[in-house]
Amino acid sequence: MFCRDLTGQVPGEAALATSNAASPDSFFTENGQTMKTNQSWGGRFAEGPKEAVAQYTDSQSYDRALYAQDIRASQAHARMLGRQGVISQNEARILVNGLDRVREEIEAGNFVWKPELEDVHMNIEARLTELVGDVGKKLHTGRSRNDQVGLTFRLFVADRLETWRQRAALLCSVLADKAAEHKTDILPGCTHLQPAQPVSLAHHLLAYAWMFRRDAMRLEDTLERVRISPLGAAALAGTTYPLDPQSVADEVGFAEIYGNSMDAVSDRDFVLEALFDGSTIMMHLSRLCEEIILWANPAFGFVRLSDGYSTGSSIMPQKKNPDVAELMRGKTGRVYGALTGLLTVMKGLPLAYNRDMQEDKEGFLDADRTVEASLRLMAGMLEELTFRTDRMREACKAGFLNATELADYLVGKGIPFREAHHITGQAVAMAEKAGKGLEDLTLGELQSLEPRIDDSVFAILEYAAAVSRRETPGGTGPRSVETQLEQIHQWLGQNLGEEN
Repeated sequence: MFCRDLTGQVPGEAALATSNAASPDSFFTENGQTMKTNQSWGGRFAEGPKEAVAQYTDSQSYDRALYAQDIRASQAHARMLGRQGVISQNEARILVNGLDRVREEIEAGNFVWKPELEDVHMNIEARLTELVGDVGKKLHTGRSRNDQVGLTFRLFVADRLETWRQRAALLCSVLADKAAEHKTDILPGCTHLQPAQPVSLAHHLLAYAWMFRRDAMRLEDTLERVRISPLGAAALAGTTYPLDPQSVADEVGFAEIYGNSMDAVSDRDFVLEALFDGSTIMMHLSRLCEEIILWANPAFGFVRLSDGYSTGSSIMPQKKNPDVAELMRGKTGRVYGALTGLLTVMKGLPLAYNRDMQEDKEGFLDADRTVEASLRLMAGMLEELTFRTDRMREACKAGFLNATELADYLVGKGIPFREAHHITGQAVAMAEKAGKGLEDLTLGELQSLEPRIDDSVFAILEYAAAVSRRETPGGTGPRSVETQLEQIHQWLGQNLGEEN
C-alpha cells in the first residue's frame, strides 16, 4: 500500500520530488520546437510540439506519484500477455523483472524523469526499454494509455481511500476513548448555537464518533466501485488480442472488470466519489474544529489546547490561538474545490476519453494530502485536548436548559403538552425577570402558575437528572451512552482489531 509514515510523507516522495530530472528547457531548440517527437505517438508527426505546448500538457511532474501503481498494473499486464501467448513467458519475465529495477531506481532517487515523455507511464516504459532492450517495447501490446491510466489511477485512489478509512476509524477510536472518560460530565447541548438541553460530554463526543464511523463505512462502500479494472478496453473499442482482463483484475486485487469499453476509459466517477467522501470527511472535521475554536475562547472556556497544537501572536504575548483547527476548517474549501472542479471538467465531455481528464489527478493529489493530514492531526489534537468540565457544568445554569424537564413534569401531572409548554414558558419569563434559574424559583412561585406542582419538581430540575432520564435509544442517558460505546467498540474491533 502507498501509505504515509507518521510524518505524513509518502515513502519515496522525497525521492520523487528531488529526482535528478533534466531541465525542461534542455529538450527544446532555440526556436521553441522540441528536438524529437514523443516515441509513443510521434510516428505520423514530422516534429514535436512547441515548448509552451509541451510544458502545458506535461503531467509527469505530479503523476509520478502513481509510479508504484503503474508498475504493479504493468507487471500484471505483462504476466497476462505471457499466459495468453501474446508474448512469450520468458519475455513476460524480462518485463516483470525490468519493472522491478525501474521501481528500485525511483525509490532510490536515481531515476531521471524526462518531461518530453509527458507522464509517469511513458517515463517508466522508456526506462524499461533502456534496461531490457526491444522486449520493453512489447509491454504496451493490447492496451492504450487510456485503459492503462484508468487502472493505474484506480489502484492509486484505492490505496489512498484505504488509508483515509483507517485514519477515520482511528479518529473514531480516539473520540470513543475520550467519551469513555467523560460519561458523567455534562455541558449545555445547543440548537441554533443557543442553550437547549443538558447532555453528557460523552454523548457529545460520540456524535462525532458516529460521523467518522459513517465516513469510514462510506469509503468502504466507495472502494467497491473504485476496484473495477478497465484494462482490456484499450483506447475505447476493446482489442483484437486474446486478453484475459479478469486475471489482471484478480492479480491487482480488483473483483470486477468493466462492462463497456467506452465507459471504462471515460469514467471518472470513482474519483468524484472519492472526492465527495473526502469533502464529507472535511465537513465533519470542520464542524468539530468550529466547536474546538469556540470552546477554546475564554468566553466558553470549555477546553484548553495543548501547546503543540496552538500558536501565539507576534504582538500579543497572552494569545494562544487554535490555528490548527482554524486551518483545518479553512482547508475544507480546498477539497470542496477539487470536487467541484472535476464535476465541471466532466460535465460536457462526449464519449470516450478526452485529454480534459488529465485534470483529475492534481485535484485528487491535493485533496489526498489535505484529508489524510487533517484526520491524523485531529486525532493528535484531541488526544492532547483538556476538557474543563467544571466550566461546562457551570454553563448549564445559564439559558434555562431544564425548561423541557419542567414541561415533561407537568405532562406527568396530566397536563396536555401544549399547555405544559405554555406554563413552562411563563415560568422561564418569571425566572428571567427575577435574574435566577428555574431551579431557584420557590415552590410558591411555581404553584402560582400551576397548583399541581409540588416539591418533587426540584429533583426533576437538577441538570444531571435531566441527562440521566433520557434513556431512549441514542439518547444522552448513561445506559444509552454505554450502548453507543459498545456499538462503536464492536465496529472498531472489526475494523481496527480492537477488543470491546
